[in-house]
Amino acid sequence: MLAVVLSLAAAAAFAGSAMFIDSVSGRVGPLQLSRWQMGLAFLMTAAIVVATGGWRTLDAQMVLWLTASSASGIMIGSLTYIATIQFTGPRISALLFTTASPFALALGFGFRGETVSPTQAAGVGLIVAGIALAVMGPKQDEGARVPKPLWIGISLGLLTSVAQALGSLLARPAMLAGADPVAAMVVRSGTGALFFIALLAIPAFRPVALPTPVALRQIGLSAVAGMVVGMSFLMAALAVGDVGIVTTLSSTTPILILPMVWFVYHRMPRPLAWVGAALAVAGTALISATT
Repeated sequence: MLAVVLSLAAAAAFAGSAMFIDSVSGRVGPLQLSRWQMGLAFLMTAAIVVATGGWRTLDAQMVLWLTASSASGIMIGSLTYIATIQFTGPRISALLFTTASPFALALGFGFRGETVSPTQAAGVGLIVAGIALAVMGPKQDEGARVPKPLWIGISLGLLTSVAQALGSLLARPAMLAGADPVAAMVVRSGTGALFFIALLAIPAFRPVALPTPVALRQIGLSAVAGMVVGMSFLMAALAVGDVGIVTTLSSTTPILILPMVWFVYHRMPRPLAWVGAALAVAGTALISATT
């Protein structure tokens, strides 16, 4: 049950992060956004770990696992997700990202022998279906784009899901060994920040201008919510729960963001989105009842 609570708390934090990012969307490029998010998250988590002494929970082997987790989930996963959006648009890329859950279940079973009961499997299926319904809608984001081969976008989207699922799987040994969740994020965010900073050596990846102070504040708030709080909850959940279940529950961000959008922007979500939310709640209940 603790894994369920921590995973849902991570999803809620990710939803809050997305709300902060929404205000700068279109004004800050995705690579620049990732670079600032990772850099700010590293500075904040490092300060926390130094103050609390959480760095003492890490050893060399844990750092290697967490670095590999960052390489898969942050480095590869972020780049392929950005590329997926360019080929398919945000709507289809969000749908493709729902496949991270079954990939995580398969990887958890194949590499760690983690299994789920039929009831839990049904819960996962309901959550994935609910997320898919929640992100479906009019193709407003795709109408003005230059047509590109859809199969490339789908392939990149599936690769993103595999990379994200593998990133969680690779972090699990360190978390099971007792790594502090915030200390784990220092390693993951620090590795990611170095990677995105290194990309500045490639002219095509250099930003045209720095973010404005207002945009930087929103990016900082998103980093606190998503990278510091949300990812720390996710790391803590991986210490007590199976990879597949944790990945599925922490992916319910599109569901949890519905009431936030309604409250902040006074935009009533579509009926189909509420159906998706109901399915996700039912799926979560099934998983919780058997955990």
